[in-house]
Order: sequence, then C-alpha cells, then structure tokens
Amino acid sequence: MQQYLTIFFLLACLGFCWGQGPSAEATFTLSVVDEKQEPLIGATIELLASTHPNSPQMAVTDEKGVAVFSLKPSATFSIKVRFVGYTEVSSALSPEAIAAQKLTLALQPDSKTLEGITVSGRKALIQRVQGKTIVNVDAAVTNAGTTVLEVLEKSPGVMVDRNGGLSLMGKTGVLVLIDDKQTYLSGAELNNLLSGMSSNQVDQIELITNPSAKYDASGNAGIINIKTKKNKQKGFNGVLSNSYGQGVYAKSNNSLVLNYRNGRFNTFLTYSSNYNESFIKIYALREYFNAQDQVDAGLDQLWTLINNSFNNTLKTGLDYSISDKTTLGFALTGITNTRGGRGIARANWENPQGIVDSTIETNSTSKALFETGGINLYAKHTFSKKQQLAVDFDWLSYDINNEQFFNNALVANGGYNEGTRGFLPSTLEISSLKIDHSLQIGENGKLETGYKNSHINTDNTADYQNGNGTIWKQDYGKTNRFLYAENIHALYSSYEQKMDRFSMQLGLRYESTNYDANQLGNVERPDSAFSRQYNGFFPSGYLSYQLDSSNAFTLTAGRRLDRPPFQQLNPFVNIINKYTYERGNPFSLPQYTWNLELSHQYKDFLSTAVSYSIIRNYFSQLFVSEGEDILIYTKGNVGKMYNFGISVALQLSPFKWWSFNGQVMFNYKELNGYQNIDYTSSISQVNFSISNQFRLNDVYSAEISGFYTTRARNDLQELLYDTGQLSLGISRPVFKKKATLKLSIRDLFYTQVMEGLTDFPDAEEYFLLTRDSRVLNLAFSYRFGKPLKSARRNGGAASDEMERVGN
Repeated sequence: MQQYLTIFFLLACLGFCWGQGPSAEATFTLSVVDEKQEPLIGATIELLASTHPNSPQMAVTDEKGVAVFSLKPSATFSIKVRFVGYTEVSSALSPEAIAAQKLTLALQPDSKTLEGITVSGRKALIQRVQGKTIVNVDAAVTNAGTTVLEVLEKSPGVMVDRNGGLSLMGKTGVLVLIDDKQTYLSGAELNNLLSGMSSNQVDQIELITNPSAKYDASGNAGIINIKTKKNKQKGFNGVLSNSYGQGVYAKSNNSLVLNYRNGRFNTFLTYSSNYNESFIKIYALREYFNAQDQVDAGLDQLWTLINNSFNNTLKTGLDYSISDKTTLGFALTGITNTRGGRGIARANWENPQGIVDSTIETNSTSKALFETGGINLYAKHTFSKKQQLAVDFDWLSYDINNEQFFNNALVANGGYNEGTRGFLPSTLEISSLKIDHSLQIGENGKLETGYKNSHINTDNTADYQNGNGTIWKQDYGKTNRFLYAENIHALYSSYEQKMDRFSMQLGLRYESTNYDANQLGNVERPDSAFSRQYNGFFPSGYLSYQLDSSNAFTLTAGRRLDRPPFQQLNPFVNIINKYTYERGNPFSLPQYTWNLELSHQYKDFLSTAVSYSIIRNYFSQLFVSEGEDILIYTKGNVGKMYNFGISVALQLSPFKWWSFNGQVMFNYKELNGYQNIDYTSSISQVNFSISNQFRLNDVYSAEISGFYTTRARNDLQELLYDTGQLSLGISRPVFKKKATLKLSIRDLFYTQVMEGLTDFPDAEEYFLLTRDSRVLNLAFSYRFGKPLKSARRNGGAASDEMERVGN
C-alpha cells in the first residue's frame, strides 16, 4: 500500500515541477460565443503563426467556450474559427489582443440557417471534444415529446436492451449521472427514473468513454452525463413546453423552465410532468430437454401488460456570489412517480409432439410509488486566476413501494385458483461530500486533486403471501428483509499539459469500498450476514498529437471498476410469472476493466477509433433451474469478456440545406465463464445510427433519423436478434419566432422489437417483445421573458463566477 501512495503523490509533484519549467511563451486565451454572448462548445480553432505557416496550432473550445494557446512574442498570428451552423471567422490578431493575452470572438448564424429555431436548435446535433461526445437534445426534431430513455436509445454508441439496461460502445456497465451527480440507481429503478424523465428538461447528454481520474471509477463502459437546462441570460426568462403523443395509448410531456438572474443572484425553477400509458407484449416458447438432449416438454407463453405512469419532477435553487471570488448555492430536487399495471398471461404446457397438455391463465396487477428528495449545497472559491477550490455536499433519499398480485388458474374441469401477493417497500439514503482543487501550473499545465466520500444505507422488505383471495398465508420461503450499508472513500490527482503539438493528461484515482449486509430471518429461515472490503488504484490518461491543421491522433487508456449494485446483492425473489422468477446474488464480486483506445480526428468531418477492453469477473445475466419447471433470472460473475471495437463517425453538409451525422460501430465480443457447465460465447455485432437535418426553406426544418443493430450479445447465455427504428419530424416557428411547433413520428415502420434466444441449463427459450413504440407526437415550446441589458464587465475570475448558473 505504501508504494502505491508514494506513486500517487509523486505523480502530483511531477506535474507541479513540469509546469514550473522555464518558458519563453505567453498564454493566449480565446473565447468563442454566439450572437447572444453564450459560449459555443466544440468550436474548432486554427491559430497560424507567420513563422510556421504550414503548422497551425489546433484546439477545440471547452465547456466555457474557451481555448488556450501558447504564443511566441516574436511572431504575428491569424485565427480561423469554425462551428456548424455559423459563419466561419478569419481574423488577424491585433497587437492589442496579443498584449492583453485574450480575445473574444462572436460568431453569427449562417445566413441560410433557419431563424425560428432556438439557439440550441442551431447547434450541431453531435459535437465531439476531447474525451467526450455531446448530444444536443433540442437539435433533433424527433426528440420533442420523448423521454430521456428514448433519446438515449438513438444516441450514437448507446443501446438499450429489453430490460432497459444501457450499454455504451458495445459494453454494459455504464455510470449514469444527472448534472454530474450519481443517481445511485440501477436496473428497474434506473429505467423507471429515465423513462419518467422528460427530454424537455435536458440540454445535453455527454457520452464519456474514457473518463479522467476526476470522475468516479465506476462504469467499465464509461459515463452518460445528463445535463439539464439552465438559462444563462440575465433578467427573467422562461420556456414552456407541451407535447401530446399517440401510439396505441396516449402520452404527454410538459415542462416549465424559469430563471431570474441579476447582479450577484441567480435563481431557477424547473417543473415537468409526464403521463405515459403503454403496453408490452411478450411471446416466449421454452423447450425443456432430457438427458439425451431431446425435447421433453414445451411451454408456450403469451403475456400482455398494460402500464401507466405519472411523473412529476421539481428542481429549484439559488446561486449567490458573496464576493468577486466566492460563490455559494443550493439546489433542491423532488420526484414522484406513480406506476400501475395490469396483465394477462396464458401458458400452454406441451408434450414433445407439441400437443397442449394443460393451460394456465394468470391475471396480475401491480402498483408502484417512487418518491425521491435531494439537497445539494456547494461553494466555490477562486484564490487567483490560477487556483480554485470547490466543495459539494449532497443528500438524497428514495422511498419506493411496490405491490404485486398474481392469480393463476388451471383452465380445465376441476381446475384450481391460486393467488400470490407481494408487498415490497424499500428505502435508500445517500450522503456524499466532494472536494475539488485545481491549480494552473506554468503557462499550459493544470493540476487537479480531490477527495470524495459517499455513504449509502438501504432497507428492503419482501412480504409475500399465498391464498385464494379470501384467506392468505405467509410465504416464508420468499418473505425477507435485507439491510445494506456501504462506504466509499476516494482520492484523485490529475495533471494536464499542452506542449506545441502535443497534449497529455495523467491521472490516478484510489478508491476504498466496504459494505455490510444483513439478510434477516423468519420462522423458517435463519439470519445471514456478509461483509466485504476492497480497494484499488485506477490510472487513466491520454496523449494527443496534432499532426497538422486537419489531423489529430489520441491514445487513451484507463482502468475502471463496477461494483455489484446493492439491488443485485439483495437475495430477494421477484416474481415475473408462475414459472419465472428474478433473484439477487449476494456473492457477486466487483468487475474490473482495462480500456485502451486509439482515435483519429480529421477536421470536424471524420472521427475513427479502435478500442480493446478486457473485463475480469464479468457481470452477466444468469439463468438457473429450480425444481422441474421454474427458471431463475439472476446476475453473477462468469469469468472474462474480451471486446474489440472499431467505430467510424461522419459529420458533413452535402448541401447548405442538409446536415448529416452518422456512426458505424463494430464490436467483436468473446465471453468465457462457468455456469454449471463451461460456456464460451462470441459475437460480431454492428450498430448503425444516422441523423439527417434539413432546412426546407426559411420556415420549415425536418429530420430523418434512425438506428439499426445486428445480432448482439451482452450476456453469456442470451443472444439478441436484429432491431432498429426510423423516425421522421418537421418543425416551424410560430408567434413571431418566440415559439416552435414540432410534429414527429417515432418508429415509423414498427420495427423496434426485442427478439432473441436464451440458453438455460437443460432448456432453451425463444422470446419476442413488442411495445408501444410507434408514436405520433405534436410538441409546442414557447420562450418568454426579457433579458437585462447591462454593461459588460472585464473578464477574469469575478466575471466567471457571475456567469455561473446552477451547479
């Protein structure tokens, strides 16, 4: 342990010493903004020195619209700035700008750009900056009126499986953040949160495949960061959005975003409501095999479930700059989600010849109430232009109540009725403290260090009863109570340096995890408790080389960790139907991943990448038999997975009225593991995603987008068949361009089905899942308010703080 800590602090010292070396160059900062003085993220800049006319410095603006260069005082310079949808700017650097070491350039929308679209609508749909892909949600017409989960499933490199699980660049194990904060949810709870969250609330989605040491080590595939809308204009401003969608059933998404910003104050409020009624239809044909590998029996099942959900989300907060160097703030979040469902299933038992022996009909109902409340307190202090300290404290509470009822009836003379009902309340409480320090070292070096502590407590109860509708008896085999407490401590250090054509980042993160779990007993089952403690170092970094004005190469590497979600460790039984259960696995271990990627960027036009990952203790969905006819879904560690990937992304405008984004991703996966027998699974899979944005005239704009995935595999025992969808949309401004109408249809040809084959021990199951995915949607958004016209202030730390909105 001591040698690892020595390496950790040597890395920080090395970065400090490196940045203190002598330099004959001066720092020059360029800020790129739009016509409303808002920063443009991902603008491409070429800085050309007269002494090196064929070797320009290249940079892409960061989240504040800023790029930093090193200038030699003896040279003269010119600058060229490009951003999709805006007129290109070329300018010579004046002696005054060079002396001041900073310049702000404002880009104007292309004269052919549709004027009625909001500022975010004029942004490129997809932006690629160092280490991340940014999806601007409002830039796609077909995103209007959708949920966050529906936006994710057609984002480049993202796939959603039949259970709502997320994968990124062909790998499962994604850490989901909302405004840089962990949700601490997984599985069905995370799916419910994202499917109940309106895309009207979201400004951008960041896809980060190789996060720096500043981020949590969780997520072997990377991070999906959902950034909600925050208005940066001074004065009082707001956006009202409404939408109505019609599939087989009705859907509605509505939101209100308010912001008031003046002087040292900024206050904001966001409210959204989402109503969704839908259906899921699952057909499954399960075949059981005898010792001679012959069909011994068959189970033909058709299950139809009609769901409805009503979600309310409220977020409000206040920022206050108590001085030119210090900002304090808080944010409050509350969510309620009510879900209900009713289902009917018919299961036919068949003999080896396919003749029906008996039929079971199951009627089911479910109710769920999901409530969460959160508090965020933060402070940021700027010691100087080169040094900052930020402190964040979060407290989050979830209260989840689920009720289930099943009635199984044998359809035959003298048949039976048997009922099962379950009450599954759970609570989750999280507290987290994070401290981040950044220090500018020398002209082009930056050192970041920090600490984070999080504590999680959960209390889960499963109360199952069997009966006939009037008399109920406790089912002690399934009834249980599970208590879980987890602590995580983390330290990190990250150093970034720019040197002529090279830029690099080295980071090291240390995380220590310990948890205690207690499964309480009952009259038939004794208590059982287990604890675990583990820790590790997680290095990460990149090395980038700017070959010329058009080509840049980047090599990234990192080690990642996936802890078993506490829901997965919970050994409860969740009833899916009479013959299928889902159960947690308290023996799951963390999985560890090494990721390596080499990427190439050609202007804003073409991005290519080759990647390789090896995952140890790979999490896979497992299927085990219990008794003669019951199959159990669970998760566990199965061995290793190897993933080789190639991706190609293209962004171009064949004509002034047509913008195209497309990505092709190839993955070869090999899974090796043991589940009763040795399994080896492999797959070559391809995912395509495209988006076409059209400016039809000075009023209308349109979109054609979609995705397609070939046969794929995320789990050791399950093969997924082809799936995809095509969506269309059209929009136009109304009310003197203060409002926008959007009409779209999602999954036009009704092809987004989930189909596959599952390999059980001594059994095999084909499944086909369809849902209410073809939806016609009409959306309306209205922007109101009047910005203040105040005098411009000089730049620096104070103005940076006054620009802060939210956290």
